[in-house]
Amino acid sequence: MEFFRIKRDIPFMRYALIFNVISLITFLVAVGALATKGLNFGVDFTGGTVMEVHYAQAPDVNGIREKMAKVGFADAAVQTFGTSLDVLIRLPIKVGRSSAQLSEQVLVELRKDTPDVEMRRVEFVGPQVGGELVESGALALLFVSLGIVAYLAMRFEWKFGLAAIIANLHDVVIILGCFSLFQWEFSLTVLAAVLAILGYSVNESVVVFDRIRENFRKMRKASVTTVIDNAITRTMSRTIITHGCTQLMVTSMLIFGGETLHYFALALTIGICFGIYSSVLVASPIVMWLRVSREDLVKPEKKAESIGVSL
Repeated sequence: MEFFRIKRDIPFMRYALIFNVISLITFLVAVGALATKGLNFGVDFTGGTVMEVHYAQAPDVNGIREKMAKVGFADAAVQTFGTSLDVLIRLPIKVGRSSAQLSEQVLVELRKDTPDVEMRRVEFVGPQVGGELVESGALALLFVSLGIVAYLAMRFEWKFGLAAIIANLHDVVIILGCFSLFQWEFSLTVLAAVLAILGYSVNESVVVFDRIRENFRKMRKASVTTVIDNAITRTMSRTIITHGCTQLMVTSMLIFGGETLHYFALALTIGICFGIYSSVLVASPIVMWLRVSREDLVKPEKKAESIGVSL
């Protein structure tokens, strides 16, 4: 489906070097932020106290967050759990204070306005568990990346696989760099968003690569630059519709999803914007610079052998 059609090809590859210099600078800034500041890991990774409390009526989650800030837990994670009557509170580790002391202080503060609030459970998550989560998350990113390379290498050609993984890792590093630069909390939900962006971004690359392969069959006398420009231009309508609808949903989560979904939606927003950019202006130029040709994608036609008949 197309809402509009661009009649003339846009010369994206003419400005490929400029766009890739911008990407390189952005990438280096992100790497620099990660190297100097690191990520602001949430309780899921650093460990802390996890409390589950039960209310007789649906509580105001934002009000609970304000109470946590009053008692010195401004970075506490508060969200409903299971039902609207159950609330999960994650508190970071406090030196010199046990989980029992922290939970008692929180419960006293909660019961000032709601005396019937009930403590269901209190658990302590140690830093070792958080370290295992960091390791598992890094392995998940590695295996997803290797799977993408293998898939694209089998479906297209190794040059496309290499270009796609460079573009996708470009997206991931920039997302992580933004969270490092602004010290936004990095939690398991953000990690899930990063993994989702890997698959989402590669889908856009596959669409463009498919059109490039098709153009090599149809545009036999066209240059590689012309083939790639035409492929990107012909997929622009699909790109705008698909990413526009996706971003509309993500924006609704960003605005109305509350604090629980805020950083998840923020990571998706950054990933979607840079995913479009990298698929068009990073992956495609890399394929061009790797000297992809028609012979890489289209098998040469077998010439019919003439059989001589002796008289």
